[in-house]
Amino acid sequence: MTTLVYGLAVAGRSTAKFLAARGEPLLLADDRVSTDNAEFAASLGAELVEGPEAAMACAKRIADFSQVAPSPGVPESHPIIASALRAHIELVSEIELAYRAEQASGRPRPIVAITGTDGKTTTTLMAAAMLSASGRNAAAVGNTETPWVEALDDQHDVYAVECSSFRLHYTHDFRAEAATWLNLAPDHLDWHRNMDSYRGAKMRIWQSAGASDVAVAPANDEVILDSARSTNARVVTFGMTKADYRIEGQALVGPLGRIVDVGQLGRSLPHDLTNALAASAMVLESGLGTVEGVANALARYRHAPHRIQFVGEVDGVSYYNDSKATSPHAAQAALTSFEHIVLIAGGKNKGLELSTLASQPHRMRAVVAIGQSATLIENAFADVCPVTRADSMTDAVRAAQRLATVGDVVLLSPGCTSYDWYSNYGERGDDFTQCVHALTKENQI
Repeated sequence: MTTLVYGLAVAGRSTAKFLAARGEPLLLADDRVSTDNAEFAASLGAELVEGPEAAMACAKRIADFSQVAPSPGVPESHPIIASALRAHIELVSEIELAYRAEQASGRPRPIVAITGTDGKTTTTLMAAAMLSASGRNAAAVGNTETPWVEALDDQHDVYAVECSSFRLHYTHDFRAEAATWLNLAPDHLDWHRNMDSYRGAKMRIWQSAGASDVAVAPANDEVILDSARSTNARVVTFGMTKADYRIEGQALVGPLGRIVDVGQLGRSLPHDLTNALAASAMVLESGLGTVEGVANALARYRHAPHRIQFVGEVDGVSYYNDSKATSPHAAQAALTSFEHIVLIAGGKNKGLELSTLASQPHRMRAVVAIGQSATLIENAFADVCPVTRADSMTDAVRAAQRLATVGDVVLLSPGCTSYDWYSNYGERGDDFTQCVHALTKENQI
């Protein structure tokens, strides 16, 4: 029987290469026609179906497939998903395939897993750094730059797996020694059929947990806590106060006492602290790391680009790049971090309610609306503060400069994806950074 790999972006290609290396017969498919796809399929000796009729062509052959491995970019409303479900063909994600391969190896390595609406990547990278500082050969995989299937043949002895809802949605056996669900807010409703589907995908991170496993949950979220308590796992909480892992006396502490002083951290915004507490809980409660390793990792940790990243100061105004904030909920971390903000927001919406971006009216000096969602941004802030439109990032930065006064922060925290103007959020953040640097150079002339 053959595996259908549908969608040939990064994760899809990694999945195809992984299966081909193990002798699995493949059919590759993609809704787009691309010479790169044809070359990739030829390199694997696999048949390729592509273009607008690809789903229909694959549906006619659905009984030939033992399983369908959709890439994360294939939404659950896609016709190929409906075809597989009707035919009772198993749908499996990249992390499910990697997990099964690990278990079949006879030497499965331990796993910590992370999901949530926001903070997944940071917490995954923190956890991997903590494990490495504790003397382990750790890898951050999954929804990171490295799909898990690409790292299976490397000499790692523990994995930190970032689990997006897209990957969790098609898991069945996947489990981790310790797993955290950081938070929950509406997101990816252009992929999931509804909020129940999105919530259900997140819940799957604990679905196979056993009594020896640990579920790390936020102390202030009853929905997530109830989900954790409904599993077989031991539940441990994190939060700023009144949690097993918390902030006390200007230090991160756990059940065994002080972990590290807040002042030793490279950055200590509220979400930085809760991410650090969740990662600490997973690593320590699983027994995979040491307090010394966790403390050293947190003291050395530096945040990835495009996440409330300081870019520069021009005429007494600070500029921050938070391009990674592709939903209103993600933008809240930055919006609550500064007192006086000129916000640059907009882009391609994911079917979310953008009015929640205006939840901090007392902080808003002005807003610059950009991209496809500019009208929605204007409507959201109509009764809050002055709003102007910009048709490019250069125009947006210059408009923000005019609106800002000394002591303000110009913040790119779009609340939307970048796919109207850019290929990804990194490209958007880089453009913003270049525009700010251009202002800096002008001031030096």
